[in-house]
Amino acid sequence: MLCGLLIGSAYAENTPAPAAKSAPVGKASDALDKDSECTRCHDENEKKPILAIYQTPHGNKADSRTPSCQSCHGDSAKHISSKTNAPDVLFGTKKGAFPMSEVKDQNKSCLTCHEKDPKRTHWQGSAHQAADVACSSCHETHAAHDKVRDKKTQPDVCFTCHKDQRAQVKKFSHHPIGEGKVACSDCHNPHGSAGSKLLVKNTVTETCYTCHAEKRGPFLWEHQPVTEDCTNCHTPHGSNITPLLKSRAPFLCQECHDGSHQSGTPVAGNAAGTQGGLTTVPSENFTGRACMNCHSLVHGSNHPAGALLHR
Repeated sequence: MLCGLLIGSAYAENTPAPAAKSAPVGKASDALDKDSECTRCHDENEKKPILAIYQTPHGNKADSRTPSCQSCHGDSAKHISSKTNAPDVLFGTKKGAFPMSEVKDQNKSCLTCHEKDPKRTHWQGSAHQAADVACSSCHETHAAHDKVRDKKTQPDVCFTCHKDQRAQVKKFSHHPIGEGKVACSDCHNPHGSAGSKLLVKNTVTETCYTCHAEKRGPFLWEHQPVTEDCTNCHTPHGSNITPLLKSRAPFLCQECHDGSHQSGTPVAGNAAGTQGGLTTVPSENFTGRACMNCHSLVHGSNHPAGALLHR
């Protein structure tokens, strides 16, 4: 055993160490070299500073997937040789020194990497794609803080186009969007969806249940408008009637329940304001909280005697 160790030790001492291999030039180093061609001229003195991109994932050179300037803007050989020529792909929506590239060319450059994200599976044919919305219309690639990716500032970006919704969220009853607790992307996927209105789920009710799970059920006694579509009764962006109701009860309920009230309660004769053929004042039971005075479990009931959604 000792003999074997001595022989092995002698062999190790007399065997020359393998030559050190030079470290291969990585993609990150290549990206930095390519960036240097652009940053010789383009720096923080630009009208729209660009070096802040190195504070974002697009500038993280420790990640081999990080693109270079040319990955997005094209080789732009003519632009490098002469400043009178525009880059191959120029992002943005406002005309500057050079005309912006067509939206499809801008988005194609972004989708080269980002189309692999499952959240962008439905981009082709989506409402934003059909309306020729460019990625740069919402995203600020060279800014350290991309407003649309921050829950507090995201609505301001969306409201640039969706002005009706801006007014609605200012109403008395609203989701806490202005408070920074809810963002548009909590309900909508701006990059496309299999459902309507770019919803994150396939239907309105599924989307609402992601937060309002207590309304999901299953219930022994269900209220059909609830299982069908929450917007039958609620308006999601804002209302002056709490809680986000489209109109006040009993008028909201009477949009469906327009017949006579089949019960022996004082409401029976007074619901329509008549009793015995004479015009009367509706009862206090019918006004106030209206139908919800008795039918309080409007989203569904599990009580054995709750077929009429009574409390």
